[in-house]
Order: sequence, then C-alpha cells, then structure tokens
Amino acid sequence: MKMPKFKYETSIVTFIQFIAMSVLYFLINLGSIISTCTGRSYDCVSNSISSITLSIVIVIAFGCVWILGYFVQKRRNRGLALLLMAVEAGIFVVELLDAHNFSNALSLITSLIDVLLALFVIILALRLYRAKGGRVVNRHKISNYLSRKD
Repeated sequence: MKMPKFKYETSIVTFIQFIAMSVLYFLINLGSIISTCTGRSYDCVSNSISSITLSIVIVIAFGCVWILGYFVQKRRNRGLALLLMAVEAGIFVVELLDAHNFSNALSLITSLIDVLLALFVIILALRLYRAKGGRVVNRHKISNYLSRKD
C-alpha cells in the first residue's frame, strides 16, 4: 500500500497530534498519580487533582489545535495558516524545553514526538500560506520539462 503524500493536510496531522498527545500525556499523568499514591499518601489527593486537571487542559488545548488545523485546510486562509504556525511554534518551543528537562523516558519520548509533529504541521501550514489560498502543487524545474521527449 502506498503511503499518502501530505501536501497540505493540516487537519490529518493535527488530529494525529491530538490523539497521540492526549494518550501520552494521560499515561504520564497516570504514572505520576500511581507513583505519588504508592509512596506518600498525603500528597496523593492534591497530585491526583492537579494531574487530572492537567490532562483535561491538554486534551482541550490539542483539540483546539486540531480544529484550527481543520479550518486552515478547509478554508486555505493565509491568516489562519499564520495562526497555526504561531501556535505550533509555541508548542515546538515548549516541548523542546520539556525534552531538555525530562523527568522520565516517557516524558522525553512524548516531547520528541510532539516536536516532530509540530515541525511537520508548521511545514504544511507554510505550504498553505505560500499557496495564497490556491492549490498546493509541487514545483518542477523548467529543465525537467525541456528535457522530456514526448
């Protein structure tokens, strides 16, 4: 089966980012709850509340990024593409800082995956921005057309 070529599919990539980050951050927070509740019981309730709240905020935030990615792809609006690039650049910077100060292996892997996904979305949004609302096409060198023998 042939792999799809992502030319401007910001909706698909931001959806993948939404699912991956929601699941991975849920696992990180679940691990935090388990480690705190088995060690010090007096910190268990406060850590559980903050971890659950953080998980909800992350799901909402990446859900908003997914919706933005959908509208960027559907409307091909340059302003929305710029907004998506700015949001993803923010995610990129935060995740780079998080990867630099990781607490465990899962946290590092999650940060690196999100860095790659954010970079990929930025590239796709940049392609949509450069298309100026039109179709995203591959540019071929003029020499390729001149050397063809029909």
